Amino acid sequence: MHKKISIIGSGFSSLSASCYLAQLGHDVTIYEKNPTIGGRARQLKRDGFTFDIGPSWYWMPDVFESFFGDFGVSASDFYTLDKLNPAYKVFFKDKETISIEDSLEKIYAAFEQEEKGSSLKLKKFIDTAKNNYDIAIKNLVYRPGVSPLELITKETIKRVGQFFSTISKEIRSEFKNEKLIQILEFPVLFLGAKPSDTPAFYSFMNYADFGLGTWHPKGGMYQVILGMEKLAKSLGVNIHTNSNVEKIIVENGQSKGLIVNSETILSDIVLCGADYHHGESLLDSQYRQYSEKYWSQKTFAPSSLLFYVGFDKKLKNINHHNLFFDTDFDKHAKDIYDQPKWPDEPLFYANFTSLTDPGSAPEGKENGFFLIPLAPGIEDTEELRELYFDKIIHRFESLTDQKVKDSIIFKESFCVKDFIKEYNSYKGNAYGMANTLLQTAFLRPKLKSKKVDHLFFTGQLTVPGPGVPPSLISGKLVAGLIEAQYKNAKELKLITT
Repeated sequence: MHKKISIIGSGFSSLSASCYLAQLGHDVTIYEKNPTIGGRARQLKRDGFTFDIGPSWYWMPDVFESFFGDFGVSASDFYTLDKLNPAYKVFFKDKETISIEDSLEKIYAAFEQEEKGSSLKLKKFIDTAKNNYDIAIKNLVYRPGVSPLELITKETIKRVGQFFSTISKEIRSEFKNEKLIQILEFPVLFLGAKPSDTPAFYSFMNYADFGLGTWHPKGGMYQVILGMEKLAKSLGVNIHTNSNVEKIIVENGQSKGLIVNSETILSDIVLCGADYHHGESLLDSQYRQYSEKYWSQKTFAPSSLLFYVGFDKKLKNINHHNLFFDTDFDKHAKDIYDQPKWPDEPLFYANFTSLTDPGSAPEGKENGFFLIPLAPGIEDTEELRELYFDKIIHRFESLTDQKVKDSIIFKESFCVKDFIKEYNSYKGNAYGMANTLLQTAFLRPKLKSKKVDHLFFTGQLTVPGPGVPPSLISGKLVAGLIEAQYKNAKELKLITT
């Protein structure tokens, strides 16, 4: 039976779900409060410069390919991918650097050069990481988080210890060189928690990093959003921008539609792809599953202070992606998770897509994207933003041996207050809810409301977790649950396996 489905928000998970639901024959409409689609993955254009506002790393290309393949098309039908070499460059104190190149053999050699004997340890570590990746992608992340039994398979039983050990413990038991440890701990930061709080099983992120490589869609990450929009519209999805959802209508314990820009929109099913906490705030209190106390006790991924900078010259000694680990990693992590405050000496990240994608900046100029991870919910003022820009640009100049501050044409910033204003983000978090042991799979907020029939949720605060590839998967999972209400399990198999 075909249903009228209203979706709140137009990020990766919403667009993904809309495609699957439309493919199944439902009448699907997306309501996006902002003028452009994409959620956190929107785009900024200014004076001939183009920036991805949010996500900038294209990892796990197999997940993107799997998504498009479900509709008989390929990612290459919508955008062109380039594999980056080097994938990224890491800056340490005393101007030491390590580049992570585009093959395992090159990475093994880089490790061996840094620490004798480390390449053999790395090969063993990556073999385990690849096995974990295969298990995660084939057995776990495509499960809807309904039951703890989803985690029990022949493969996961053999690795139960990896759910109770941590990434940090596993890495530090084998590697002693602090620079190599930091590189190996870096990928799990995409999961939103400290390496010391992230289950060792998530080493599959290291395989995503070293084994599958880092890619760049020509034109930026927003090309993925535009490709998904084109696919969605070809399947019959309607998309309305500048459409602020003010309330989810509930009658007799069942969702009946939305109030959008003061207009009542009736529908059979409501799917919230906006921030989960915000989605529940659109309900009367008796219909909310999770209390304010529940949310306040959860470990959220960081917020970020972001800068989009136009430079009037080409920069040197940089790569497309750059990590600045020249300060104390553990101290910065404590300032995010343990005693939230502005960090004294933050680690930061910068990318310059104009190095590999010349169309993103005018000829002879460079676009710079700078990111400082921050605790969600902390004070955010223009004065603090300026102070921290000066901190990182001074270090950037020193570490890359060049003067750049006088070459800035413009800069724009985005921080905690903007995440709240633009995305209704809980405490201004940038990446959702962290994947700690007690916030994994069935322990995350549910895809299906427990209190309101025909109300569902998707995105990085629910299953499977933070990040762009998991958001694509989240959309597929929730579409499967919705379809399960109207189809038998045999027919549902088409979408959930």
